Amino acid sequence: MEKMHIMIVEDDETLAREIKDFLMRWGYYAVIATHFENIVEDFYNYKPHLILMDINLPYYDGFYWCTQIRNTSQVPLIFISSRNDDHDKIRAILQGGDDYVDKPFHLELLKAKIEAILRRTYQYKVKDQMRINADIYYDKTKGSLFYHEHKIHLTKSESQIVCLLLESQGAIVTRQALMEALWNTDEFISDNSLTVLISRLRTKLKDECHQDIICTKKGQGYYIS
Repeated sequence: MEKMHIMIVEDDETLAREIKDFLMRWGYYAVIATHFENIVEDFYNYKPHLILMDINLPYYDGFYWCTQIRNTSQVPLIFISSRNDDHDKIRAILQGGDDYVDKPFHLELLKAKIEAILRRTYQYKVKDQMRINADIYYDKTKGSLFYHEHKIHLTKSESQIVCLLLESQGAIVTRQALMEALWNTDEFISDNSLTVLISRLRTKLKDECHQDIICTKKGQGYYIS
């Protein structure tokens, strides 16, 4: 199971650090947003599986940033706030929040809510659906990649590359391993043609998903983080 990435949007540095340290001890990868003037930029840089969002923030409030993120992503989002009025809670859910936790809260309660949402969002997927992040997944049975449920057209070789990288997600797949696997497709893949194929696939995925998905480890191979 891949390590889940959680982005903490909280301007109380002490609380943010406390939450981060707690989550890291439980095996999550947690980052604290720092660009309060542009939380969306941090979101795209970190590509989290879940967001913890305070409401009272500098520049713009958490409701605003939730709306901005919802314009392009359905990543799970939990509001954490000392504003415990029912109207705020209703507004939080209506604007796209998945849950709402009142401050002060026990970290164990927050962890339980995080785990429930992550389970619901990611682990219910059948084994043949391999998720890159909250917005992108590959369906092995269909040999197709989906972004926000929109099917991205891949050639047979491109689909094979994405599948191989996802099956080894986090680990490096060598160029030799990719070429050997692709010999089973209809195309003959040489070292040079693999370079062209990877470059073309990267461009297609960036155009369709607006993200750099395939990473290079110089002298070793490729991986999907």
